[in-house]
Amino acid sequence: MSEVFSTDQPDTDLARARLGDNSAFTRLVEPLRPELHAHCYRMLGSVHDADDSLQDALLRAWRALPRFEGRSSLRTWLYTVTTRTCLDALQGRTRRAMPVDLGPSSDRAVSPDAFDYDIPWLGPYPDTALGDSPTGPAARYEQREAVELAYVAALQHLPGNQRAALLLFEVLGFSAAEIAGTMKTTVASVNSALARARRVVADKIPARTQQQTLRTVEDARIREIVADFSAALERGDADTLVSLLTADVTWSMPPMPHWYQGIDAVLDFAVQVPLTSCGGWRHIPVSANGQPAVAGYRLDPAVGRHFPWSITVFTIRDGRVAELTSFLGAENFTAFGLPDDLA
Repeated sequence: MSEVFSTDQPDTDLARARLGDNSAFTRLVEPLRPELHAHCYRMLGSVHDADDSLQDALLRAWRALPRFEGRSSLRTWLYTVTTRTCLDALQGRTRRAMPVDLGPSSDRAVSPDAFDYDIPWLGPYPDTALGDSPTGPAARYEQREAVELAYVAALQHLPGNQRAALLLFEVLGFSAAEIAGTMKTTVASVNSALARARRVVADKIPARTQQQTLRTVEDARIREIVADFSAALERGDADTLVSLLTADVTWSMPPMPHWYQGIDAVLDFAVQVPLTSCGGWRHIPVSANGQPAVAGYRLDPAVGRHFPWSITVFTIRDGRVAELTSFLGAENFTAFGLPDDLA
C-alpha cells in the first residue's frame, strides 16, 4: 500500500506515546480520526456505531502501542486495529437495512405512524465528518463516493470479512497481502472474498456514481432542487414537488418500512402526509453521504416551534431527483451539528 499520510509531529511523539504520553498519542492519531471514522461508518452503517467503535479502536491502539513494531506505517496499523474492532462489533448483529430491502413498494400512502424500531436501519453520514484526510493513490473511489448511500447500502449485504476486504482494497488501497495480515487469513482467502464482494456490490449499485453525476450538474441547479423541495413542503405545493422528480422516483423513510415508487405513489403519499403540514415545515440545507440533502424541522403547534424530523438525502439523475431518502428521527441531527429547534 502506498502511504500518502505524513505527519509534522517529530518521531519523539511516537516514543513518548509508547511511554504513556496521552497528548503525544492524540497528536499522532488526530489527523487520521476523520478517515478512520468514515471507515467505521462504511463497515457498520451507523454514525453512532462508528463513534463507539472508533473510540474502542483508539483505546485498543493506545493499549497496544508499546507492541507496535513499526513494520508498517502508523496509519496502516491503526486501520488494522480499527477494522478488527469493527469486525468484532459486527459479530452476531443483523445487517443494517433500507426499506427497499424489505419488500415491494406501496401504491398508496401508509400511516405516517407505522414505524418499525426493531429493524436496524442504515443511517445518514454528515459530509463534514469526512475531513480532508487523503486516501492512498491506488484507491478507486473518492472519499465521497465511498460513503454514497447506494454504496454503503450495498456493503450491508456483505458478511463482515468481505465488507472489510472490499473497503481496504477498493477504497483504501491496501494490497491483498496487507489485508490478509489485517484479517489474519491467507491471500487466497482475501482474493476469494474480494471476488464475491465485487459481484454483490456491482449488482446493487448504479454504474454511475453520484459524484460522477453531480459533476455534470451545475451547483446552482443542485441548490435550486434543494430550495424548491423545501419550499414545496413549506407551501404544500404538489406541482412544484412533482416538477423536481423523475418518473420512476422512489421515496423511503426509515424507520418506516414502507416505501414508494413512481410519481403517482410518491405524490399520493406526499399529498396525504408531508404536504398536509403546509406552513408546518422549516428546512436547512446540508450535505450527507456525498449527496445534497436537507434537514427538515416540523412544527409542534403546542409550543409554536419546529423540531427535528428528518434528514432527506437526494439522489440526482438527469438534473432531477430520482430517489428521496428521508431518515426520520431527531437522533440523526446531532452528528450534523444542527440546532435543536427553529422558530
